[in-house]
Amino acid sequence: MIYAAPNLRHRTILMTLYSTGVRCSELCHLRVEDIDKERMVVRIRQGKGGKDREVPLSPKLLEQLRTYYRSVRRRNGWLFPSLQTRRPDQPITSKAVWHACREAAQRAGIAKPVHPHTLRHSFATDLFDNGAELPVIQTLLGHADPRDTMIYLHLATRKLRTAPNPLEMLPPSSRSGEPAES
Repeated sequence: MIYAAPNLRHRTILMTLYSTGVRCSELCHLRVEDIDKERMVVRIRQGKGGKDREVPLSPKLLEQLRTYYRSVRRRNGWLFPSLQTRRPDQPITSKAVWHACREAAQRAGIAKPVHPHTLRHSFATDLFDNGAELPVIQTLLGHADPRDTMIYLHLATRKLRTAPNPLEMLPPSSRSGEPAES
């Protein structure tokens, strides 16, 4: 879906959503100075509940952001400035972010509805599938309550299939039908 985006701006928006797990409103309010390339983090200021947090900045995303920023004509401090002439000093709107997701999904041939939160969900699920611990995912998503994080994970099926069966972990028996001595 990311590579089906019709232009650099939309591709960068989608990559930022997926790479950081930020909410749509948090993405809209990212400022250029929130990208800390020295520490390789993205600062999310005043996220849900008025809390600040930092998430890792992927080297691939940093390169994409550099390419994108070189193309930006209107530099008003926002990472994704509004392109509307009546809002020259404002950030992108959540409606524009939704449009970027919907258009890329259509171009990628995805029939299901896709929205910015879908990429946040994918971020959390993919982290979990690749071994990230629940408290780490909870922190990255900015959740105060771990139950909020569990909603995103819905026990990924790959993890369920690879979970060891306790019966298989018992030592083999010495004779057919009799348990092995300990």
